[in-house]
Amino acid sequence: MKILAFAATSSSKSINKQLVRYAAGQFENADTEVIDINDYELPIYSEDKEAELGQPDLAKDFFEKIGDSDAVIIAFAEHNYSYAVAYKNIFDWASRINMKVYQNKPMLLLATSPGPGGAAGVLAMATESAPHFGGDVKASISVPSFHDNFDSALGLITNAEINAQLLSAVTALRNSVLPEETQPA
Repeated sequence: MKILAFAATSSSKSINKQLVRYAAGQFENADTEVIDINDYELPIYSEDKEAELGQPDLAKDFFEKIGDSDAVIIAFAEHNYSYAVAYKNIFDWASRINMKVYQNKPMLLLATSPGPGGAAGVLAMATESAPHFGGDVKASISVPSFHDNFDSALGLITNAEINAQLLSAVTALRNSVLPEETQPA
């Protein structure tokens, strides 16, 4: 089982990067790759830039990373109740390769913020729109008040209820990929 995971933000200190690393680490016996979208930085998408550049190699590489995976985990940062520009830009470039950016992959969508809202707005937007772009969302979880519910030094969720939700979501994603006879008991 090959898992692709990333935080949909360019921030080097992102709490969503911490969350996605934790979630990706919950898959036993999986080939898990956590990428940094900073490695796919491109000029701001526009029709003019596309006419000038065509389909940039970084956009193709990002699209292929998704295609080569069995499942995708994304943790969304919320910027003014929407996607972070860095993610939206690479997504826009990839959508010009194929509108089904997520390529029918099963997905676990996450979001967190320092406040009680837990970036629920962007998570709802992502969860609702993913199927239009070939995403098969198996679960989505918002983690409110990140610093109260996650120990950054240990890299784990400290709130038992939220952790149980995440582990249940991990199980749902794993079960959607693995044949029934290979699923853990």
